[in-house]
Amino acid sequence: MHRTIVIAFSTLDGVIEDPDGRDGTLKGGWAFRHGPEFVAGDKFKLGLTLDTGVLLMGRKTWQAFAKLWPNRTDEFSAAMNRIPKLVISHTPIETSTWANSSLLTGDLADAVAAQKAEHDVVVVGSATVVHALAEMDLVDEYRVMIFPDLVGHGTKLFTSETAPTHLRLISSETAGPTVLMRYEREAR
Repeated sequence: MHRTIVIAFSTLDGVIEDPDGRDGTLKGGWAFRHGPEFVAGDKFKLGLTLDTGVLLMGRKTWQAFAKLWPNRTDEFSAAMNRIPKLVISHTPIETSTWANSSLLTGDLADAVAAQKAEHDVVVVGSATVVHALAEMDLVDEYRVMIFPDLVGHGTKLFTSETAPTHLRLISSETAGPTVLMRYEREAR
C-alpha cells in the first residue's frame, strides 16, 4: 500500500500560512528570510517519489505553483513539471496551464484511496486539504521543515479537529537554521 505524505514549511509555533509572503499577510515571508538555499530543491527528501507519485493540492496552491514551476528547467523543476498533479477545487480552473495537472472530482477520501492503490500521494501546501485529511486520519507521514520563527497567529498545521494519531519520529535533519522532521503513523 502506498502512502499519503504531507509536506509543509512551518514556523516553530506551528504556523504554515504564507511562508513565501505572496499572500501579503502581515507576518508572511518568514521562510524566505533565511535565504533561498533553505527552500529550494528537494528539501523534503522526496527523491524517487517525484517520479512515481502524485501531487495533491488545493486550487490556491496549484495556481501559485502553476505560475512558478512551468518556466523553470533545473532538475527539481523538471520533476515538478513531470509529476501528475491533482487539484481540488470547487471553482472551475483551466489545468492545462501546468503540464500533467487535472481536477480531482468526487469525495476526497475516496479519491486519495484510489490514488494510494497505485502511487504515493504527496500533499503540498494546501492547508484546507491537509486539515481535511488529518481530520479523517488519512495521513501516513508528515515531513515538516521547521523554521526558527514565531509569528503568533496564522493557519496552523494542525487544528482542534485533527484526529488523534500516534506518530513516531523516523528522522530529523538540520539544514542551517531549519530542521526537517519526518514522522510516520505508528502501525495500527
